[in-house]
Amino acid sequence: MTGPLVRLLGLGLRAGGVVVGVAGVRARLARGALRCVVLARDASARTRDKVERLARRRGVPVVIGPAAAELGAGLGRPPVQAVGVADGALARGLMGLAEE
Repeated sequence: MTGPLVRLLGLGLRAGGVVVGVAGVRARLARGALRCVVLARDASARTRDKVERLARRRGVPVVIGPAAAELGAGLGRPPVQAVGVADGALARGLMGLAEE
């Protein structure tokens, strides 16, 4: 699941439908602009608490993805703890991968 998930996020990033980083994800969640959130499996407890609580309030599903280093490398970034997905079709694809 990790490879396809990161590849889909990379496509979404290039298309402009993805926000990278905890601060950006929280800001977009607060505005109701995200359809799905991917958290690194090794995200800090504080990050998980903040992002998951806000996502839950907004009814946004949270997917646990690969480790932060792998997630960041796949997106051409340093380690990334959270990625937000604004595109509905991309979010559905990610949720489908997460269920596999």
